[in-house]
Formats: sequence, structure tokens, C-alpha cells
Amino acid sequence: MSLEKNEFKVLIALMDENLYTQRALAEATGLSLGSVNRLCQVLRERGLMDGFYLTAEGYEALAPYKVENAIIMAAGLSSRFAPLSYEKPKGVLTVRGEVLIERQIRQLLEAGIDDITLVVGYMKEAFFYLEDAMGVKILVNEEYATRNNNSTLMLVREQLGNTYICSSDDYFTENVFEPYVYEAYYAGMFFEGPTDEYCMRTGRDDRIVGVTVGGSDSYGMLGHAYFDHAFSQTFSELLEREYRLPDTAPKLWEDIYRDHLKELRMVLRPYEAGVIYEFDSLSDLKQFDQDFLMNVDSKILDNICRTLRCERSEIEGVVPIKEGLTNLSFKFSIGETSYVYRHPGLGTSEIINRASEAYSQTIAKKLGIDETFVYQDPIAGWKLSHYMEDCVPFDYHNWGQVTRALSLIKKLHESGETSEWEFGVYDKAQELVGLLSKRSYPSFPDFDDINEKASQLNDLVGRDNVAYCLCHNDFYSPNFLVKGDEMSLIDWEYSAMSDYASDLGTFICCSDYDFEDAERVIATYFGRKPTRDERRHCLAYVALAAYYWFVWALYKESAGDPVGEWLYLWYRSVRAYSAKALPLYDVHSN
Repeated sequence: MSLEKNEFKVLIALMDENLYTQRALAEATGLSLGSVNRLCQVLRERGLMDGFYLTAEGYEALAPYKVENAIIMAAGLSSRFAPLSYEKPKGVLTVRGEVLIERQIRQLLEAGIDDITLVVGYMKEAFFYLEDAMGVKILVNEEYATRNNNSTLMLVREQLGNTYICSSDDYFTENVFEPYVYEAYYAGMFFEGPTDEYCMRTGRDDRIVGVTVGGSDSYGMLGHAYFDHAFSQTFSELLEREYRLPDTAPKLWEDIYRDHLKELRMVLRPYEAGVIYEFDSLSDLKQFDQDFLMNVDSKILDNICRTLRCERSEIEGVVPIKEGLTNLSFKFSIGETSYVYRHPGLGTSEIINRASEAYSQTIAKKLGIDETFVYQDPIAGWKLSHYMEDCVPFDYHNWGQVTRALSLIKKLHESGETSEWEFGVYDKAQELVGLLSKRSYPSFPDFDDINEKASQLNDLVGRDNVAYCLCHNDFYSPNFLVKGDEMSLIDWEYSAMSDYASDLGTFICCSDYDFEDAERVIATYFGRKPTRDERRHCLAYVALAAYYWFVWALYKESAGDPVGEWLYLWYRSVRAYSAKALPLYDVHSN
């Protein structure tokens, strides 16, 4: 039996058995006294109420509107919440004395919703205790690192019915959950002036008819959503149909909804300011909970304060930095001085020697190659650096910049500085191949052929008898800070004793250079035309460096940390430069 919206409101109000008058019903429902009078007459005639009590038929009429379950999304990294999200998921932070996700689960339970599924991914172990402690079900989203939250709803699509869709890090000052809901909705709060939130435009009966990214003086999507059966069925069908399309992976589920507004009926549920909070940054949370920063358990904040001899309250302007393929970093300020904190990324402990990196960093500072360095922990791997303002991207085709970069690396190579650690690119690649054998990784039909050519080249360059020197081994564009005529070479994670040509090889294989450009780089490094042996040695190392980074990329992908187009770039380079270098050693290349 379907109900009109106002009929639903009256029946829900009657569940409070303390309402004995039409006036009380009017106050509870927000309807006029005349409307309530008419509705009560209709509902009594239909046998749904008797006096001011619900009948069995009334409860039966409400049954299709009963909330069945809740899905709490907790899989993502929440990178904008650096640095705390680097240590633990945002949902398990304690705010005003309560763990965020625990507070939300309690509110759901208080509303009579005890079928709760928590979908986890990033640092999933932090949530496992909730299964026993609060009776929730746990599902692991294995795609959280490569897809947006559409992957969470794909995972639970068969559970979607009359379902609350929640985020683990939302904070509700009052309980927004109800045991019965009339129709699908998205919670919204009115934003005066401009906002970056998704903004809703409504039509008849508050139906959402338009959603824009950003807006002004409008209701923004904030907090939870509710799917009814009709919405769930249609959305699940659309999601299954579009899930594997290339442009779907980065979409929020809200983006898929935006694409199909005509097919998916959902209304705006407005809330007053101060009811729903989403904490997108550390500063947002500091404003809400003034004691948060002082009380939160954070080794990162402790590291900063100990190294810079400051108080937590002095840390301002925290902004995540997206650059880099290996680590998580954020910018912050202490007074007028800006810094960068580098936090080791997923899986780096297996492939990076932090003691070697810390040692090389001190050398680079001493030589004036990296003026930004402040401190690095040689065991844990975290690092503090000065932030260089107003830098421009390194341009591989600006030969003035290229010349300065090559002069920095040559200064390192010829410094006479040594290290107890070595980094042979082929040997390191083989270590990664060993790690890859224990994991699932992208398949390449010619992987064995690539391995064979790399092995050949490694034997050949070994016969060149080139002495090792201190190298950077990650010598490519994101690691150059360029400001006017100033340049610093940063990120010394792979630095150790190696063949000088490994730096040239990395520089070239990470660019869009053709063979002519590559030859120019080699000549610029030497400051003259290279000898035949030097030329072939350096070209061979382009292939070997590309081989290492290709295998490294496969390893990162297997760890759930995608590297994007770099994988193909290095694959292409190892093929092309193997074919170029092997004949120079009088070896036939297929």
C-alpha cells in the first residue's frame, strides 16, 4: 500500500503514543491543522489509524518505508586530511571525546538500524575491532587505491535497498537517522556565498534536478544519503553497466548519480547549520574541536615539534602535496617559514634503504646540491625540508635548465664522496622481480624477452669496467626544484654508489626525448663529444634504468599504488634503447 508523503508524516508521528490531539499532530508534522484534520479522516477510513493510534494495517502500510540497513564508506585515504590520515584512517580519530565512526554507529543503532556494513580499504586493520565491539559487518574494498568510492557501492550493490549511505568521518551533532524514511534523499546544508561543495538545484517536490561542482548561495551535498528500493535498483543497474568504462574509475558515486538525474529520483533533505560536519582538513577539525590538536595521538606532529622545537599550536596551513610517486607529503608553516614533511609511502620499506638515503642527504646538503634539507630519520624514513616558494616545473626542453641539472649531478659524481651502500639498477630490478613473483601484477607477453635483453646489457656494461661513484638514482623532473637560476636536487631515496650512467639513463628514460635529444644530454654531461665506448655505455644504461623503473612500476601497481602513464613510458624506453644499445656492443637485437 503506497502512501502520500503527508499521510506518511502523520503515521510516523502516531508512532509516538503521546500524541492525542490533532493540534499535537500538526505541531509534530509541520502540517496545518486543517490538513491534519483531513488526513486523519482519510487514514481512519482506510483503517490505518484508530483514534490516535496506529492499527496493524497502519504498521503494514509503513513497512515498505522501513530502513533495512546502512553502508558506511571507510575505504579511502582522505589525503586532504594530511598529516593525520597518513597515520590512521580519519574515521577512527577521536573528536570531542568520541571516535568518529563509533559515534555514527551508535546513532544508527539508536535509530533501530542494526544491519550495518563497514567497507574498508586503506589501513583496514584499524577498523577490524568494530566487528566484535559494535556488531558491524566488515567488507574489504581491494580497489580503493585505484578507484573512487563507486567501487565501494559496487562491492555492496546486492545489499542496497532501503539503505543509508554514510561516510565514516562525518560528525552529526544530533541523530539524523530514522527507522522509517519516505523516499531517497541527499542531505544538504545551505552555503551563503561561494562553495566548492557539490551544489543541488531542486524542482517540484524538492526533487534534485541539477548538481554542479561548486556554486554560490545554494544547498551543498553534505553528510549522508538515503537510497530507497527504487533508487537502489536503478542505480545498481547503471553502476554495473558503466563500472568498467575507462572514465568511471575516478568518479564518486555522486558523479554517476549526476550523469543520470532523470532516471534517479532523489530529493534534497535540508539540515540547519551546525548539524552535519565534514572535516576536509586539519584546520576544519581544529575549529570544531579546539583541543583536538593537543590531544590527538600523532607521531608526525611529535616529529615536527621535536625537530623544529615548536608547539603543535604553531603548526598552520597544512596542505597535501600531490607530487611524487613513492611517498605522501604535505606542506605546513611555522610562523613565516614553510616546510615539507615527507611520510614514507605504502610498500616503500621493502625497496628503500632509509639509512642510505639519510646519509646521501647530508652529503647533498654539504655539497650545495640540495639546499632544502633539514632532517631525516634514518630508520623510520620521515623527512623535513624547507619549502621552496614560487618554483616552476622542470622543462626537459629548456636546455639551460637541463645544463644546470647535469652540472649538479656531475658535481656529485666527481665529489669523491663515497657510501657504504650500492645501488646496481639491474640487481635492484631483480630483487623487485623476486618480490613480484609473490604478487599479482600486470601481464606483459614480452616480459621474458625484456628480462633477457636487460641481462645481456648488464653483462656488457659490466665489462666496461666503470668505477662506481655516489649517484642520485632518481634523477628526473619532479626531483628538481627550479626557481629562477636556482636549482636543488631533492628526494635521495635511491642514492648510493652506482654507475654514473644510471643517473643519465634515468634522466633520459623519464623524458619524452627522442634519440637525438638523448645524445645531446650525454654530450652536455661530458662537456664534449663522448667517445664511442662512453656513448654506448650511456645508451645501454638508458635501457637498464628504464628496465628498473618498469619493474618498479609493476611492483607499485601490485601493491595497490598505481603509477599511471609512467608504466608504459618505461616499457617503451626499455624496448627502444635495448634495440639501440645492443648493436653498439656487436650484439644482435630482435
